[in-house]
Amino acid sequence: MAHSLISTATEDRSSHNSRSKYPLGNPSSAPSSSQSSTSNVHSLAVLWAKKYLVSVEGKDESSPLKNSHNLKDVTSVEGRKQTAEKLMENLTLASAQAWTQTEILLGKELRRHKVNPDLVNPLEIAADTRHLFQKTLAAYGEECTPRRLSVIVGKDFGKVRHKYTCVDRRAIGFVSMQFHYTGEKLLTWLSPGEQQLWKPYLKVMDDHMYIPLHAAYEAAGNHPDNSPILAAVQHFLPIITKIAISVSQQVCRLNPNHKTYSGFLSESTVRIATIRDVEMFQIYLCLCVLENDICSVQRELFPLCVMLYPRLGVTWGLVQEMLKIIGWEMYNSLSPEDMAIFLPYLRILTEMFSGEVFDALGK
Repeated sequence: MAHSLISTATEDRSSHNSRSKYPLGNPSSAPSSSQSSTSNVHSLAVLWAKKYLVSVEGKDESSPLKNSHNLKDVTSVEGRKQTAEKLMENLTLASAQAWTQTEILLGKELRRHKVNPDLVNPLEIAADTRHLFQKTLAAYGEECTPRRLSVIVGKDFGKVRHKYTCVDRRAIGFVSMQFHYTGEKLLTWLSPGEQQLWKPYLKVMDDHMYIPLHAAYEAAGNHPDNSPILAAVQHFLPIITKIAISVSQQVCRLNPNHKTYSGFLSESTVRIATIRDVEMFQIYLCLCVLENDICSVQRELFPLCVMLYPRLGVTWGLVQEMLKIIGWEMYNSLSPEDMAIFLPYLRILTEMFSGEVFDALGK
């Protein structure tokens, strides 16, 4: 199916006249390279932040926050500060509980994959986790929106990701799971109204820990403003969440009885994680396009999936199905010119996770 999509897309694009687009201005009046780099990094960061307007700030009248009697208290400056203080007070305990859960889930896999245990030092990871939560909670207490938070914390999360991936990229799998479980544990100390208000911020943090957003921003800085590659990524970013939601729904509908480590695909927690993972694959695809290289998938995404997915109850059939649907969603959403830019990397990504590869590995 993936091969038929690729061949069809290629044929369709050959019948279109190529259009030259300069969405960030006339190339003849392009700014200097340093200004261009800063502009492109800022542009992608803002585009990613804007998607939260739809994905985490949607108006759901049935949400606990909308119907809670203490809505005013929860959303007030004082209420936000109290929530932040409560979470900070319980952060150490939540981190310890998360470490136990992560070790049970992944400890054996780290040893099986021969990941250096020095790279997953619990005290160091706890300190980094605390720093990231402190920065986020400070912003939360000051009424910073999730959209704004995405821009504010990007560099901090990028530094932590780089710290744990510069030696062995697989180490980020353990760190991200520990970070994710810490956030889940913290939710148990909050009221329904507080949970609803805090969850979008937790999603921002999860996104930045799991997804190589900062690497994508930096790669964008290497492109001139009139780059068709940069333009394609800029056109793609705003619809990534919409595609992820659609892919998640289709995979769930096609596999109604599939149960993962955390529950059935239709359950809220699993659905949110599925959407995040689909977004993650799409951002890695953007990174490949921006870097003109598949190494981020070869060295990071693929090894992480091999290490994590079997333990999480995610089958390779589900991954292959997800990638095929992503391909069709992109084909239906992007222009022929933009799709032609993504197509070679989408094909490689699909082939890397093909049944042929995992059948050979006995997976």
